[in-house]
Amino acid sequence: MKVVAAMSGGVDSAVAAARAHEAGHEVTGIHLALSRNPKSYRTGARGCCTIEDANDARRAADVIGIPFYVWDLSERFHTDVVEDFMDTYAAGQTPNPCLRCNEKIKFAAVLDRALALGFDAVATGHYARLVDGPAGLEMHRGVDHGKDQSYVLGVLDERQLRHSLFPLGDTPKSEVRREAAERGLLVADKPDSHDICFVADGDNAGWLREKLGERYDGAPFLAPGEIIDEATGTVLGEHQGTFGYTIGQRKGLRLGRPAPDGKPRYVLDIEPVSNTVTVGPRERLAVTAIHAEAPRWCGAPLAAGAEPVGVTVQLRAHGDEHRATVRVAEDGEAVRIDLVDPAFGIAPGQAAVIYDGTRVVGSATITSTERVAG
Repeated sequence: MKVVAAMSGGVDSAVAAARAHEAGHEVTGIHLALSRNPKSYRTGARGCCTIEDANDARRAADVIGIPFYVWDLSERFHTDVVEDFMDTYAAGQTPNPCLRCNEKIKFAAVLDRALALGFDAVATGHYARLVDGPAGLEMHRGVDHGKDQSYVLGVLDERQLRHSLFPLGDTPKSEVRREAAERGLLVADKPDSHDICFVADGDNAGWLREKLGERYDGAPFLAPGEIIDEATGTVLGEHQGTFGYTIGQRKGLRLGRPAPDGKPRYVLDIEPVSNTVTVGPRERLAVTAIHAEAPRWCGAPLAAGAEPVGVTVQLRAHGDEHRATVRVAEDGEAVRIDLVDPAFGIAPGQAAVIYDGTRVVGSATITSTERVAG
């Protein structure tokens, strides 16, 4: 097959490209230019998509012996990922930009361009597995549970999976690093990326204040407002803009007075229009049901309007699995997830990824939750 290997400049994508090449595929390495001004994005080894990363990817391609190109997707990235990130925070919700990047950039824009150029598939360094199942191609968790990235790939549909390769899904991360060193790849010991690539200094709140100020000049959620105790309505402090908070947050509240019951307070609700942040004790974060929209299925969809199906769900990129039942609305546009045991700190904007064992069934964007009665 003719394969495009998306090379981020890290060890995982470099080894994935090398394995695809060694398997006999005709591999071309590509690095994504995601900013017109790369210096405005993060530098150093804790992010991704940096100037250093582009150089590392090029050197890795040279060692592997494959052609290498840089594809400029900066405009698409800004619209589909950066602006989505800003708008979601402006609405008082919590986005996952890496998941959105996989959906809109790596497995939509990149795959579409690759197919148009005559390639057959896109290979990445994600830790996930593709398996031929009874009803067709299935995506499963990677064998290295600590590195499994199926959560951020839960937005992929069946067509995208058919044109994807995940060469690392059956390998522990320690083995990938060892293999990289044996292949002479200089990125063998490079630290994994952790931070948001387009926030240059890692200060999310500061970046949001600057960018949202340009995008939403004069909006209420940019101004200081009240932090209110849910139970009593008492004003406990002042925030500097609702965009700087997320459901479940405890650190950084800087309450000016103690809560009436003396318990620590957590963010329970964010209202950008009224410019208020509501806080309460941790037990008020306990969620029993989740409403989500825009489901995307990694194979055959769950039947709309059918009886609830027993599944597990993952609600954060590095979170635990929760036993649940899921029901798809009659129109197929929304799902309800009822949790067997409560989950804490679940925020609108996050993704709920549905699993059947290790198989990814699909995902949906959380719009609201139901909490344990207080």
